[in-house]
Amino acid sequence: MKRHILILLFILPLFLKAQENLTLEVPQPPVDYSQPADLKPEEMLEQANQLYINQEYQKAAGLYEQILSSGKTSVQVYFNLGNAYYKLNDPARALLNFERAKLLAPANEDIDFNIRIASQFIVDNITALPQPFFLRWRSSVVNMASADTWARLSIITFLVFLVLAGMFFFSRYSWVKRTTFWTGLFLLVFSAFSFSFANRQKKALNERKYAIIFCPRVTVKSSPSSSGTDLFLIHEGLKVEITDSLNNWKEIRIPDGNKGWMPDSCAVRI
Repeated sequence: MKRHILILLFILPLFLKAQENLTLEVPQPPVDYSQPADLKPEEMLEQANQLYINQEYQKAAGLYEQILSSGKTSVQVYFNLGNAYYKLNDPARALLNFERAKLLAPANEDIDFNIRIASQFIVDNITALPQPFFLRWRSSVVNMASADTWARLSIITFLVFLVLAGMFFFSRYSWVKRTTFWTGLFLLVFSAFSFSFANRQKKALNERKYAIIFCPRVTVKSSPSSSGTDLFLIHEGLKVEITDSLNNWKEIRIPDGNKGWMPDSCAVRI
């Protein structure tokens, strides 16, 4: 019995240390605005929201960008900035900020709706390759919560598991041992899956392997060179996956699975 307790006490610090690595670090987009020294981000957000209500979308977008440049990223700021750019008839920038908001709140239905609306103004209407049902199911489950939420659930369920493990070892009643064993086993499995989901969400935030096309039209090449063979044409606003990079070129994959190289100046990472 003492050996089991010592093992649990040894595992707990290692597990909690792994959880600490899940702290979110959201990549900051490059901006050209400077934040006024006399305004706090909270005051700027309130002012930007009022400008948006007054239909002064250009000024509102500028303030939202200033908030982001100060490091105060949030779902609300990205979402409102996307709405402002949508009102300014700039679907590419609208989609960029909606997608950034979705990284922070993958289960938000309002963001999904706005992405669908803004996507209607994109020239390229490419049908995505169908995924196996288990991959679709996994993605839907992972996107039910953010990385922070999954990490908290993982920590909480693991701590409850430790309590149940203690009850299992010290209880004299067989029914308590049975109950705590099966409940603890379920919580341990749930904690492991939650940890995996949190890590997957964090990886998506850090890698930022998707981008939005910002050039009116781009000819995708067969090699990272202007002399490469022309493969296909894509247009502003299309969401692509970045699979490789070389010098000033990016290898991209579009939703239908086709791949090729394009200048990196035409793609802005989400």
